[in-house]
Amino acid sequence: MIIDERYTTFVNSFLPQKSSFLEELEESAKQDNVPIIRREMQGLLSVILASKRPAKILEIGTAVGFSALFMEEVSCVPVQITTIENYEKRIVEAQKNFHAAGKEDVICFLAGDAQEILPTLNETYDLIFMDAAKGQYLHFLDDTIRLLADNGMIISDNIFQDGELIESRFAVKRRDRTIHKRMREYLYQITHDEKLVTTILTVGDGVAISVKRG
Repeated sequence: MIIDERYTTFVNSFLPQKSSFLEELEESAKQDNVPIIRREMQGLLSVILASKRPAKILEIGTAVGFSALFMEEVSCVPVQITTIENYEKRIVEAQKNFHAAGKEDVICFLAGDAQEILPTLNETYDLIFMDAAKGQYLHFLDDTIRLLADNGMIISDNIFQDGELIESRFAVKRRDRTIHKRMREYLYQITHDEKLVTTILTVGDGVAISVKRG
């Protein structure tokens, strides 16, 4: 927890209630230890969707479909969401949840490796939500920028890796050092790329917000 848990609990207590379907899906995901967007991230996404009003969203990292369903629910304009997931068990769960929610017509679900799928996409998106394997963000970046519309936004979630990112690489477990290195490189790239304007926020487990210059 980056921010004192008391502050987070206090802030989250003001967030509006979601649909019963999403409330149940969120609780089920927590019980099964499935990573989904945190409550404070839900609040930030709600504000961004209300202000940017994106008509086309690309999500990289579906998990069980909670975030895609959440974005569709809080959007104040008709929205088409394309979402990509590679983990077979979660593919099955996401498909089931999209069907149960009756959202298969507005959520296009692509099963497979995003690194292979992204180069095949040619549409442009108003908002791209990055919430996949953290060590892969860097590999997705070129295609993400290519697919992003001018003045579009990239939201990169969970960039602090539960606080490990601010530690020295030698303080991180050896098995996590590659992810640590790649995420630092990713943050350097998005904050120094001339095509992007980026800020990093200490919301949830850290989020980077990048806007593509028009």
